[in-house]
Amino acid sequence: MNNGKKVTTMKEDKFNNKWGFIVSCIGSSVGMANIWMFPYRIGQFGGAAFLIPYFIFVVLIGFTGVIGEMAFGRAMHTGPLGAFRKAFEMRGSKAGTVIGLIPVIGSLGIAIGYSVIIGWILKFLADSITGSIVSDDDPVAVFTDLSRNFGSIPWHMLGLILVLICMSFGIARGIEKVNRIMMPAFFVLFLLLAVRVAFLDGALDGYSYLFKPDWSAMANPQTWVYAMGQAFFSLSVAGSGTVVYGSYLKSDVDVVSSAKYVAFFDTMAALLAGLVIIPAVFAYGMEPNSGPGLLFITIPAVIRSIPFGQLFAVIFFLAVLFAGATSLVNLLESPVEALQSRFGWSRKSALILVGAVTAAAGIFVEGDLLSPWMDSISIYVIPLGALLAGITMFWVCGKGFARNAVQLGRQRTLGRWFEPMTKYVFCGVALLVYVLGIFYGGIG
Repeated sequence: MNNGKKVTTMKEDKFNNKWGFIVSCIGSSVGMANIWMFPYRIGQFGGAAFLIPYFIFVVLIGFTGVIGEMAFGRAMHTGPLGAFRKAFEMRGSKAGTVIGLIPVIGSLGIAIGYSVIIGWILKFLADSITGSIVSDDDPVAVFTDLSRNFGSIPWHMLGLILVLICMSFGIARGIEKVNRIMMPAFFVLFLLLAVRVAFLDGALDGYSYLFKPDWSAMANPQTWVYAMGQAFFSLSVAGSGTVVYGSYLKSDVDVVSSAKYVAFFDTMAALLAGLVIIPAVFAYGMEPNSGPGLLFITIPAVIRSIPFGQLFAVIFFLAVLFAGATSLVNLLESPVEALQSRFGWSRKSALILVGAVTAAAGIFVEGDLLSPWMDSISIYVIPLGALLAGITMFWVCGKGFARNAVQLGRQRTLGRWFEPMTKYVFCGVALLVYVLGIFYGGIG
């Protein structure tokens, strides 16, 4: 009875309104996948031709998996650990408690690696403010030193502490306010950068790389596979963070409309990042590689050659920090909510434990272990969590449950498309992402 009472108290702290929820979900979606992977994938798989399958999968996943996770959390009034448990109890099974651990572990696992990257971003932002990154320091040497084993502990810890402090204010006064500030700022800052980059000599080659269509790529199955993976991971379908945010959602909010805005602005963020990064890289004759090297070696090298490069660097790394921090907030909220709802912990105690685990594990994955750690979690755990959430919401909970959960707060009646698209198409896509991710060694 005590646990139940504490859950009720916690759930009184909800998003203030639909837009607070939407901007927080956008914050969880907009992250490193948008900035260092999406522009590279466009050029790698046919330019504008890649966008066609990508848009198809964004719509498909947004209107099935994203709305399903939002509604799942709201219907169960709890995050994945409690939601899976309740769903399986409806079938007379206790397996949900164990199954619900998978997305929580996945969320915490990615958060551990993400916190390291936030530390890198903070270091480069600080060096941009002092001007050393554009005048004195060699970006290659800075990043090499930073990314070695135990190489960024002070910055790593600072970034994690700042995020935990923001989260300590709760949902409406903490998570929602942080996202209301950081997400609009991200779009404004990147828009300013995109305008600046457009005037660089050679930028047209970057636009050609991004958008010149190679229609033959449409016949390449890998184009569709990687477009599917990019959309899947970019929309943060994982059976964890979106379920948690959904549990803080009021009953009068239309989740279909909310998912539409999340999918739209997440895609706009990815395109905007591409319009900044790729033309700048091409203007200075560098390779449009993906991954950390793009942000911490290639872009700083470009910035050093641009007039007013220090200002460009500050704006760039501040915008990237906003994108990374809002995603880390979402990743950490899943295990924090699990401790609150399952064990009745206070938010402060849950944040301290989750923060301590994230810090301790993060220190040991700094350096050589970071990449294999992130790959393992993103390949084997994250898509499995999404698949299990889809199966649970659309199959285990029984006939009519998902429709009623999604219909809540919506005036227009869901069409007949809902059941076949969610039960078969989305669950099929989630299974494909899981299997093909293992086969290709990662597709997102």
